[in-house]
Amino acid sequence: MKATEFAPAKINLCLHVTGRRADGYHLLDSLVVFAGVGDRVSGTLEGPPSQGVTSLEVTGPMAAGLSGEGDNLVLRAARAMGVSARIVLEKHLPVSSGIGGGSADAAATMRLLARLSGRALPDAAAVLALGADVPVCLAGRPARMTGIGEGLVPLPPLPEVWLVLANPGVAVSTPAIFRALARADNAPLPRDLPRLRGAAELAAFVMMQRNDLEPPALTLEPVIGRVKAALSAQPGCLMARMSGSGATCFGLFADPLAASAAARAIRTAEPGWWVADAPLLT
Repeated sequence: MKATEFAPAKINLCLHVTGRRADGYHLLDSLVVFAGVGDRVSGTLEGPPSQGVTSLEVTGPMAAGLSGEGDNLVLRAARAMGVSARIVLEKHLPVSSGIGGGSADAAATMRLLARLSGRALPDAAAVLALGADVPVCLAGRPARMTGIGEGLVPLPPLPEVWLVLANPGVAVSTPAIFRALARADNAPLPRDLPRLRGAAELAAFVMMQRNDLEPPALTLEPVIGRVKAALSAQPGCLMARMSGSGATCFGLFADPLAASAAARAIRTAEPGWWVADAPLLT
């Protein structure tokens, strides 16, 4: 039997770096949502369970430069499930772009193999060991993410809103961004999150928060400033910010027509950029 799982782009509406543990891991406080654009993971089981015999083929418009061997997160996720499978990753999201593509792919792989094999998902520690964003991607719903990624609290219902995502084609190193942080003991999000009843309220609340990784990312890759400015300049854009450690930025829009028009305008002005418009998944 063959099955397919969607691996949606993960968006950090805000990302506060609130501390650093003795082992070097940074503590985060972030609002994470998912967009209706992403990769697809499909596969079939390959005989009896046996670690180390899973194969991976990478296809799609963003497949170039992404290896189907070695330490690929999809293969690591398959090994964590302990089953043999033939997996195809259809890659649509840019690599190393701050929207959790690898983590989303790993989470989709685990969901896929659990569905095909009937096996339980790995325990929380094994999931977290794959990466800080993998637990929230596995949950697959809007959440407040804390700690090093292990703390997940579902968000109150969010209003209908559309996203435009834009990436200038530069791969950003997350470790390099964290090393460039001016300080790691920043203020967290408010303890109690408000009920946000419309796109404008959501945008206003998010604007009051921060992405603490944006300033160092702008220093290392100044083109991120151009991306954010291009989004902010579009009619109907309520706010724009970098997601994760970059270089992808997002703009929030109250209706799909404005988002679609903004994406077309940016693609026309910057044909070398990756640009997508999609609903925020709730």
